[in-house]
Amino acid sequence: MIQEIHTTDAPGAVGPFSQAIKVGDLLFVSGQLPIVPATGEFNSDDAVEQAGQCLKNLAAIAAAAGTSLANTVKTTVLLTDLGKFADINAVYAGFFSKPYPARACYEVSALPKGAKVEIEAVIALA
Repeated sequence: MIQEIHTTDAPGAVGPFSQAIKVGDLLFVSGQLPIVPATGEFNSDDAVEQAGQCLKNLAAIAAAAGTSLANTVKTTVLLTDLGKFADINAVYAGFFSKPYPARACYEVSALPKGAKVEIEAVIALA
């Protein structure tokens, strides 16, 4: 059974997709941009600060599904400047603990709305 997960504590989808989809014991969270839900605007132009907001948005969606980032099994991080990797990695480490989720990180030429960071996740439902 497929169930859509939605919360106003994270930004709405910017296209024809869901914030997250629950299937069995897994939650598939769409890529989160650094949008502050209350304003609909980016939290900052700084990539490191944007990464923090992306992760806050992931956490809000996880909470809406009854789980948390502690149950994250996989993330994908998209950056427009891989030169920011170390600084973004430090912010990322503040949201996760061992065992850390599996992860892929890619530099991309552009992201929606001109974001510098986007992060998606697969989270186990506890």
